[in-house]
Amino acid sequence: MSASGAAPGPGSSPAACRFAHYFVLCGVDADSGLEPDELAVLYQWLEADRHGKSQDAANSTSGENFDQSPLRRTFRSKVLAHYPQNIEWNPFDQDAVNMLCMPKGLSFRTQSDNKDPQFHSFIITREDGSRTYGFVLTFYEEVTSKQICTAMQTLYQMHNAEHCGSVCASSSCSMDSLASSADEADTTSLLKLQRYNSYDINRDTLYVSKSICLITPLPFMQACKKFLIQLHKAVTSQQPPPLPLESYIHNILYEVPLPPPGRSLKFYGVYEPIICQRPGPSELPLSDYPLREAFELLGLENLVQVFTCVLLEMQILLYSQDYQRLMTVAEGITTLLFPFQWQHVYVPILPASLLHFLDAPVPYLMGLQSKEGTDRSKLELPQEANLCFVDIDNHFIELPEEFPQFPNKVDFIQELSEVLLQFGIPPEGSLHCSESATKLKNLVLKDLVNDKKNGNVSTNSISMYELLKGNETIARLQALAKRTGVTVEKMDLSTSLGEKDKDLKLQCEEAELRDYQLNVQLREVFANRFTQMFADYEAFVIQTAQDMESWLTNREQMQNFDKASFLSDQPEPYLPFLSRFIETQMFATFIDNKIMSQWEEKDHLLRVFDSRIEKIRLYNVRAPTLRTSIYQKCSTLKEAGTFAMLFKIKIHDISFTCWPSQSIEQRLMKMDHTAIHPHLLDMKIGQGKYEQGFFPKLQSDVLATGPTNNNRWVSRNATAQRRKERLRQHSEHVGLDSDLREKYMQEARSLGKNLRQPKLSDLSPAVIAQTNSKFVEGLLKECRMKTKRMLVEKMGHEAVELGHGEANITGLEENTLIASLCDLLERIWSHGLQVKQGKSALWSHLIQFQDREEKQEHLAESPVALGPERRKSDSGVMLPTLRVSLIQDMRHVQNMSEIKTDVGRARAWIRLSLEKKLLSQHLKQLLSNQPLTKKLYKRYAFLRCEEEREQFLYHLLSLNAVDYFCFTSVFTTIMIPYRSVIIPIKKLSNAIITSNPWICVSGELGDTGVMQIPKNLLEMAFECQNLGKLTTVQIGHDNSGLLAKWLVDCVMVRNEITGHTYRFPCGRWLGKGVDDGSLERILIGELMAPVAEEDLGKQCRTPPQQKSPATARRLSVSSLTGKAARPNAGQIQEGIGEAVNNIVKHFHKPEKERGSLTVLLCGENGLVAALEQVFHHGFKSARIFHKNVFIWDFVEKAVAYFETTDQILDSEDDVLIQKSSCKTFCHYVNAINTAPRNIGKDGKFQILVCLGTRDRLLPQWIPLLAECPAITRMYEESALLRDHMTVNSLIRILQTIQDFSIVLEGSLIKGVDV
Repeated sequence: MSASGAAPGPGSSPAACRFAHYFVLCGVDADSGLEPDELAVLYQWLEADRHGKSQDAANSTSGENFDQSPLRRTFRSKVLAHYPQNIEWNPFDQDAVNMLCMPKGLSFRTQSDNKDPQFHSFIITREDGSRTYGFVLTFYEEVTSKQICTAMQTLYQMHNAEHCGSVCASSSCSMDSLASSADEADTTSLLKLQRYNSYDINRDTLYVSKSICLITPLPFMQACKKFLIQLHKAVTSQQPPPLPLESYIHNILYEVPLPPPGRSLKFYGVYEPIICQRPGPSELPLSDYPLREAFELLGLENLVQVFTCVLLEMQILLYSQDYQRLMTVAEGITTLLFPFQWQHVYVPILPASLLHFLDAPVPYLMGLQSKEGTDRSKLELPQEANLCFVDIDNHFIELPEEFPQFPNKVDFIQELSEVLLQFGIPPEGSLHCSESATKLKNLVLKDLVNDKKNGNVSTNSISMYELLKGNETIARLQALAKRTGVTVEKMDLSTSLGEKDKDLKLQCEEAELRDYQLNVQLREVFANRFTQMFADYEAFVIQTAQDMESWLTNREQMQNFDKASFLSDQPEPYLPFLSRFIETQMFATFIDNKIMSQWEEKDHLLRVFDSRIEKIRLYNVRAPTLRTSIYQKCSTLKEAGTFAMLFKIKIHDISFTCWPSQSIEQRLMKMDHTAIHPHLLDMKIGQGKYEQGFFPKLQSDVLATGPTNNNRWVSRNATAQRRKERLRQHSEHVGLDSDLREKYMQEARSLGKNLRQPKLSDLSPAVIAQTNSKFVEGLLKECRMKTKRMLVEKMGHEAVELGHGEANITGLEENTLIASLCDLLERIWSHGLQVKQGKSALWSHLIQFQDREEKQEHLAESPVALGPERRKSDSGVMLPTLRVSLIQDMRHVQNMSEIKTDVGRARAWIRLSLEKKLLSQHLKQLLSNQPLTKKLYKRYAFLRCEEEREQFLYHLLSLNAVDYFCFTSVFTTIMIPYRSVIIPIKKLSNAIITSNPWICVSGELGDTGVMQIPKNLLEMAFECQNLGKLTTVQIGHDNSGLLAKWLVDCVMVRNEITGHTYRFPCGRWLGKGVDDGSLERILIGELMAPVAEEDLGKQCRTPPQQKSPATARRLSVSSLTGKAARPNAGQIQEGIGEAVNNIVKHFHKPEKERGSLTVLLCGENGLVAALEQVFHHGFKSARIFHKNVFIWDFVEKAVAYFETTDQILDSEDDVLIQKSSCKTFCHYVNAINTAPRNIGKDGKFQILVCLGTRDRLLPQWIPLLAECPAITRMYEESALLRDHMTVNSLIRILQTIQDFSIVLEGSLIKGVDV
């Protein structure tokens, strides 16, 4: 026998290379008798605490619940024996093993009950993430202890007396007209109870559960199950086994090695040999749990949805009566995560007594056993806002809100369906609830078998030639076979199982082989999705550190993946999912492993994944940056599809089968290793005598230790171990200090993770408190990391808009970070809840706070205003104070009919508070009501840990440094109340005007339309659909009456929900015969900083986000002759360059990030203002005959000249181009002049520039104006427009924006028809 075990790592012993580490026996301890399960008592105590009952009441029953029949009660099981005593590599955890072997404790049965043995498996995950697997067979053994039988009889007598008393009491209390029928019902129920729930020591035989268990380092589920079943069979069969049971147990513990990677192993059970195989280094990791069962249990659609929840690290709770189902689904889904690994709490079987673990405010994947007859509604879960609930038995899942779909989900499901149908598995799963469903399934399968598609063939004998006709590759093979004289015989597909095995020389069952084949194919499809999605991930890995030590030391401060660039490279439909997925711990760990691989051996999953990406590149030879959302099927399955999977061509008695299951079949056909046969041990005679139906007491001395080192496997392994040890010591001397390195490694790898795994063993209240303190610490750390990330990314983005550095966040990414903050707040508010109310713990708390405050409101009618003070202006007109409070913001959210759930309301409230920069303040106010917090939360809850709570609020306060529009930009269809006020300059204009004013407010999402303002009322409130960020205000009047001239300083508009106040500067007259004669103006807005913030002092503000620039007071020529300093030629040229550059940058941003183009065209430093400066430079005279002269006057003179003169040019081509440009210019100017709008001369120039920019005509118009004769009359010699070099430079600059498609806001060009 040859076997070279793969040692898991330094310091491992031969035990680490053994197939099984421990053999365990659990059951009833005859000496201590019947004991109530302590954990059940603890659970009752916790439940009483949760519901606010007295603990005395919980303790009084001492775990003996008299409502339950004694056969259904929980009694304490014990580990009766385990061999060997301990292994250094994998210390034995007695409490955890006992609890997971018998999660319900001991079960009792009588001869009338079902006593079939039950198999289940479990997993123990240590805090460092390493795993150990357990495989358990539970069977029933007759109770021989008189003491236990008597105790059970006594318990039954007490139970019946108690129940009889309660029944009599209830029937005697019946005072209604149906008293007699109630009595009859009670009597019937009592008789039924006595018939079914009785135990008579003289009449009945009592049986108790016992478990045998193997604990292994790898999940060889099928092999362990076969071994345990054979062991149990040896106990129950009439004939004693060939050898004592100790021989078989000793053999599997000490003489069966782990098969090396890529090899198979045969070892011996009691009756038959058992085979297991292990995937090679380049294959997907070992998975022995049949995915077929997981797909049958959940159905394809449900499984993909749960899989997506796992990828996004939500809280997943599996729910089933069957432990093995919990394990099959959990292991199945985590297997499909390749190349990623679940990084959080993983307890596929959570004993019922440990329900309080569900309080963990971290992502988890847990399985809970459902009690018979308990439906979902009766299950109280601490937090549900981010919970995916999977009811396996009822084929039903509940998904969290705001759940992004897996990319290409429909095509992905279609591809998986095809694979399942090849194996005769319906994609909708097997509904094990109705007979009709089973019949339907059988009919579907029969049709599938006979449809001769997808590799399904009828069971009749068929000709191989007919079967393969039409397949080119097979046709060529068939022709080759014919030429070489090989006959392709008819096949009988309904051959018996035994003959098939014989033909194939496979030493495992056909069904098991099919499961292996299906596992490989399904896993290939899943792996292919990730290979396609992350084919170019390496290009975005940031590797800044020179050495491992510096990287580990600075890990927390470093970004390791260029998320923004990666997302910008992905197809649009993938973004909702990918933006959330790349924020998960599993993705961060994957990237960390990639970076670590430059200094240490590559992680196995990463190595396999990278090799697959290499293959894709070799086959596809596609440009690495080219991304497509077109679904690409798994090519390895296509290759496999050339041969139908179960068709074998027999050539010279050799069976050829094809990939993907080829390597598995080869390993199973030809054994690489065979373990030593079980043999007689040096045992004491007379002990452990065979007695049918009873598991014997094993001789511990022979099982406590393995054979001496004369075994070839052990000695060879020991030599390899010594060599490894020497290498390890050498590397320690060369590398950095191992302790320090280990510390850094642990810190770096646990970054962002909270408690990895709750301990299952010691469950004293002190340990529970310690676990909760770890949770609190973890939540605080997560809050710090999230707020820091949001702050740094957002401030980085704003700095870019101010012209510093590069952008590294997109709106999508910002939205992801905010959604992630919402999840964190929900988990914090769910931690340590006394009693859960509703799905959102945060909203429930807010509602109770609101109820208390509203009761007190009539006592103190005026709530504290937290908003900005009244904004006063020269005119004394102001915006009234906005009453802002936590309750007011809640009411705004409650009035939003679009939101239907509590979770949705909580998220909307968080977004609103964040946008208003009140999140920390609101939560502080919420938590200041200490009596309410104490009523709702247990002592250990995060919200009752004062120091951590203060730090948490401080971290949230830091988010006030940046501006978020996370409420306005998400809830785009809601109705929002606005308030506007027009502020005139009263010193210079009339206090009262006789004309009828109007206003129209526009934003990024729409406009209000023209709204009439009541005469002499400068303030107006109105409601309309969310306008988004406000951009422009059009203001005007009809010039009626004697007092029709109006000098407006500015217009203020406020969003009454978010409190955002916009200022639209004007500083110009509206009226005929004054200023430029305009009766309407378009004003560009800027967002005002809240007064409260200004009061805090400007030194604490970060650079503000680029504001929507204010419209400068348009410079008429008269104002240029005043005291204001005129810009020089250099400054004007710089201004033009800056304005054009801003427009170019605008179009290079992602579409959703661009903001308002109107601001860049018409704002304070916009293109219109910059061109005005050019045209004003060198204007000859301020007034001609006491009349103001405007740029528009020069434009009109140029038009008059072009319309009356035919110019003489050098070449005919130039004539045509010039004539065309002149004609277009005249057409545009005339269209603006004849538009049905009362726009002034400066306003007309603005429209001309906007239209010229949109239609790419400005570079043609500028030279026309520069060469027009009117320029010599109206401009001085030194004017910029008279300098040929400057004009040519200006044309070149304007040509740079001709590549972009410019869409103008409707308010700018309304009524102008060109």
